[in-house]
Amino acid sequence: MFHKEGHKIILISLFIVVGAIFALDAFITIEWLRKALMLVVLVFFVLILQFFRNPKRHTHANDKHALSPVDGKVVVIEEVFEKEVFKDKRIQVSVFMSPINVHVTRYPINGKVTFSKYHPGKYLVAWHPKASEENERTTVVVENESFGKVLYRQIAGALAKRIVNYAKTDDIAKQGADSGFIKFGSRVDLFLPLDAEIKVALNQKVRGGESIIAKMK
Repeated sequence: MFHKEGHKIILISLFIVVGAIFALDAFITIEWLRKALMLVVLVFFVLILQFFRNPKRHTHANDKHALSPVDGKVVVIEEVFEKEVFKDKRIQVSVFMSPINVHVTRYPINGKVTFSKYHPGKYLVAWHPKASEENERTTVVVENESFGKVLYRQIAGALAKRIVNYAKTDDIAKQGADSGFIKFGSRVDLFLPLDAEIKVALNQKVRGGESIIAKMK
């Protein structure tokens, strides 16, 4: 199953791959070179398919749990001052996605979307300290009774050139449901209340819509 954001790119890539294979077969006479180039073209197409895959996730909804919004590796767990919305201290948990991870963004909690904003910006590498403030990004806040307000921020990386955000203010967020997509490498920051109990460790691999990032005590 492939994400809808990839349908057009997959179709275009398929035409390019088919055309390239026919061209290589017609114009490259050295057999080993022709086969090697065909293999490169096929690998390229497989990578495109892998990037836009959208596997079904088994979300166990729980209002006292905040789930990972994306697949990837936990690269930040720290207390920070969140400047954009809360203007107070929160626990930040950041998940970095490599190009081979699933790039679907999912709602971390059930609740109501109270804030959603897009910010144009730079394309620093996703792990850069200033990426969360200077890169292209979207900020979404979801509120429920257990957590209060939880903010998650999609951040474009050096390769990502488009962030897709479906969350709109006053939408009802369903934990684990598709809330967006980031194309080609990026990270997502999650800002949680200070009294949330963090259930992940640095460098831990997590799965969007399944892995528990935090729970309320």
